[in-house]
Amino acid sequence: MRLWPRSTDKKQATLEAIFLAPESGAPVVAVAEAAAEETGLVGDRYAAEQGFWRGPDACPVTLIRAEDLEQIQRRHHLAVAAGEHRRNLVVRGLPSAELTDGVLALGDVRLRLTGPRPPCGHLERLTQRGMVRALRKSGGACARIIQPGALHAGMAIHKEHTERRSP
Repeated sequence: MRLWPRSTDKKQATLEAIFLAPESGAPVVAVAEAAAEETGLVGDRYAAEQGFWRGPDACPVTLIRAEDLEQIQRRHHLAVAAGEHRRNLVVRGLPSAELTDGVLALGDVRLRLTGPRPPCGHLERLTQRGMVRALRKSGGACARIIQPGALHAGMAIHKEHTERRSP
């Protein structure tokens, strides 16, 4: 079962959905667009410093692959289409390895991927039994906004290739 409409360009990675929650524990809401600022997505708990995680454990923006959510729904029979995964951005067309590090370009916005975002017990308390287990291997990634701008569902995503510097 398809959770989001698939892009017509099978080679192009896309931003399929955006979810925000105004404060810790609040339900997530799907939005068509969001402003990305250095602190996070405007209207989201982490941009307002109202998220469950604070300080160095906070993550300004979280991403998860649509393909992983579809697999979770098939294998674990959990609801994930309405943002129950509590990740901000649902992306399609990026291989899992592409979410480990580097920079993603979404229009003018640049996101620096900082690592995986494994699920926690707080997530399961807010959602449903089995969510942590379902997201354990594919819980998404954390990113920091290095160039602000506007995001909208359906926009293209490009992985920027950066040169590795030798020590």
